[in-house]
Amino acid sequence: MRPARIAGYSLPAVSLALLAVLAAPAGPLAATSAKAPRVAGCKRVASPPTSDRRFQGPKQVVTPGETLTAVVKTSCGGFRIALDAERAPTTVNSFAFLADKGFYDRLTFHRAARGFVIQGGDPNGNGTGNPGYHVDEKPPSDLVYTKGTVAMAKAVAEPPGRSGSQFFVMLATHTSLPPEYAPIGRVVAGMEAVQRIGRLGTRSEQPRHPVVIWSISIVRG
Repeated sequence: MRPARIAGYSLPAVSLALLAVLAAPAGPLAATSAKAPRVAGCKRVASPPTSDRRFQGPKQVVTPGETLTAVVKTSCGGFRIALDAERAPTTVNSFAFLADKGFYDRLTFHRAARGFVIQGGDPNGNGTGNPGYHVDEKPPSDLVYTKGTVAMAKAVAEPPGRSGSQFFVMLATHTSLPPEYAPIGRVVAGMEAVQRIGRLGTRSEQPRHPVVIWSISIVRG
């Protein structure tokens, strides 16, 4: 089966019915069009410039046992991710480190595959970027990616569990993705905002107009 791509990264196709939507290559952010149908709750905003923020590696910012929630604010509304540092301590620490540094602020959701995933967190804005480093943490063999699951994207040639800064949120209720993408948690509030972003998807998987991440902040305790 032909692989379905997520940004510059590839994932196996979920089903034959989704191939037409998911198999298109990545490209630059779609330009805002006055004729594009509006999605209620999404503000029309300009594409932000690409970012040159890079780090040599993450510092330890997560204390074992603490409860972590990522608060994501976007031009389509906000949502909250309950981070699972127990299951993926290395990956969650890297995500929290980047969020604490403001790395995600004014980046975008550059990909919206309707009914499948939304993906963002790329400083290049087109699915090719990273934070200057990667971490490795092989996911559990029994991991299942269901609606609301948040995990890290990787290039198809990279080993299971490798991640940089790009993350995706599942829209599909059931998928056949192999357990190769490092999980960081699950959306626990604001799934309607995630779905709004997904509804902006086109055949090229680029949103009809830019979706900006205003900020991601980590709430501890």
